[in-house]
Amino acid sequence: MQQWTYALLLIASLAVPLIRSFEHRIHFIGNWRALLAGIFVMMLVFIPWDVAFSSRGVWGFAPDYVSGLYLIGLPIEEWLFFVVIPYCVMFSFEVIRYFFPKIYFPKQALWLSLGIGASLIIVGLLNTDKIYTFITMLLAGALMILMPILKYHKTWLSHYFVAYLVTLVPFFIVNGVLTSIPVVWYNNAENLGIRLTTIPIEDSAYFMAMMLIVMPVYERLKPKKG
Repeated sequence: MQQWTYALLLIASLAVPLIRSFEHRIHFIGNWRALLAGIFVMMLVFIPWDVAFSSRGVWGFAPDYVSGLYLIGLPIEEWLFFVVIPYCVMFSFEVIRYFFPKIYFPKQALWLSLGIGASLIIVGLLNTDKIYTFITMLLAGALMILMPILKYHKTWLSHYFVAYLVTLVPFFIVNGVLTSIPVVWYNNAENLGIRLTTIPIEDSAYFMAMMLIVMPVYERLKPKKG
């Protein structure tokens, strides 16, 4: 049973969002094409990144806690991670947007995204010797700055910030389990060494970058209501 630890954690994460996706008010399941397109584009970036970092020992996976099925050097569970987590986050995003439609702060979202983006880039440039910190902070920072350039602060960026903060809680629960067992281990020589419990602080920017790739594709392709 131990070898299914990672898989069972993903199943537990997906269970409620998947069941509730058929609920008639939000009907999240109706957006599956847009969601899969966003996930696919994100995986074009994150899978090669994951493969490269795993191969050079930036992070890795404990064989005792994965099924033993590998694809391009990654456990199959890691591939599913990039599907399950965005699914859960985008479901939460749509729930928040449905029940709190008046959340809208475009000016603040613009300056918040520019400020966060610039701060992340500075941290990355100050840590060029730590590859996880350097790459993650630069990518998340650049994507964050790109959002207001593309005028997304006038549409969905306000709800994104709220959804990001809300979903950080389950993200850290899942990641906390993965890194405390550990199912996933990190080489501290390649990151800042700052941990939120057992989670490298870079993971919060990694999570941000994931969703900032999924979101624009999803929003562009999502069926328009009415």
